[in-house]
Amino acid sequence: MTDARTRHAQGGLPRWVPDAARIYLAHVEEGHSIRELARQAGCHASTVLRQVRRIETRRDDPLIDAALLSLGATRVQLGAIHSRKDEDPMNAAVNTPTPPDGATLAREARRVLRRLCESGAVLAVAAEMDKAVVVRDTGDGGSTRTAVVDSPIAQAMALKEWIACDEPGRISRYRITAAGRQELQRLVAQQENKVRGFAEAQAGFDTGRAAEAALEEVEADPRARKARYLLAESPLVALGRRKDKDGQPFLTDALIAAGERLREDFELSQMGPRTTQNWDQFLTAGIDVQGNGGGTPTDAQGRVQAALRDLGPGLGDVALRCCCFLEGLETTEKRLGWSARSGKIVLRIALQRLKRHYEERARQGGDLMG
Repeated sequence: MTDARTRHAQGGLPRWVPDAARIYLAHVEEGHSIRELARQAGCHASTVLRQVRRIETRRDDPLIDAALLSLGATRVQLGAIHSRKDEDPMNAAVNTPTPPDGATLAREARRVLRRLCESGAVLAVAAEMDKAVVVRDTGDGGSTRTAVVDSPIAQAMALKEWIACDEPGRISRYRITAAGRQELQRLVAQQENKVRGFAEAQAGFDTGRAAEAALEEVEADPRARKARYLLAESPLVALGRRKDKDGQPFLTDALIAAGERLREDFELSQMGPRTTQNWDQFLTAGIDVQGNGGGTPTDAQGRVQAALRDLGPGLGDVALRCCCFLEGLETTEKRLGWSARSGKIVLRIALQRLKRHYEERARQGGDLMG
């Protein structure tokens, strides 16, 4: 009953709803005047009017329109429930879909936005469907599905401007925005703090529900164990947006896909029973180019080893650090003692060789990745 009263005090809306959307719904759904809303907000009426008009123009977006319809129905319904003094709002029937709470939105946004940061990834939304999907170009003309999203979550992300649609249609495609990337970074940092808080709780510095919630979050998302893999984007994605002197992308989609594939194998290899693999042995001083890596790898760890041995010293260094460890190019150049701005050239050569490695394995029938 406390949660319902809290939401009623906020106009029946979750806390994550932007202020502009709250004002818009109060004006459209409840009929409050612009001047009245301006007095409540402590601002000029023209400011409120601009907010209302901006939200109205965004209703061409199908996700935003659906979000506002759902929030408006929830607001009106909760208001009607609370107007009945003799009825417990927790026992009243609610016919409209319940918007996600803040914790659910944060958890799902962290998962979905990370996928949308991958090269060639879009969120596809079809009319009349209760699910949306994240699909990513594979670089060979195909695509793969990387995540499934409930419609209320997708609607909330669109309303908060974390994703945007260029051309709404029967199947609308959304891409992550700059605000979405910033939010992902904030969510990742927030999760790191929670995980760190759980570790301190184990040492006796903190106890209670916060530590339990942090543990549940880690268990629910295994990737949280390796926070470095939850960065907003890899160095490959950043380089993929750069252009060379001819105006062409510095890294093609096929090269980025090869690097992402190496990273996926690397992450999978950390989640298996042999989680103590020391990958530093594959750096320049330790790569055994003539080792016994010629056999067909039968697991993710073997595939990474085969790829690094094929690349050899130097190329294997930059691929491991930038694709797997997600180090920036400047950091890699400093650690390897290379001259400034040479790392991106070596990385492109490494990715070209890595792409050829996967193509050769496919021709030999040893391509185990779907």
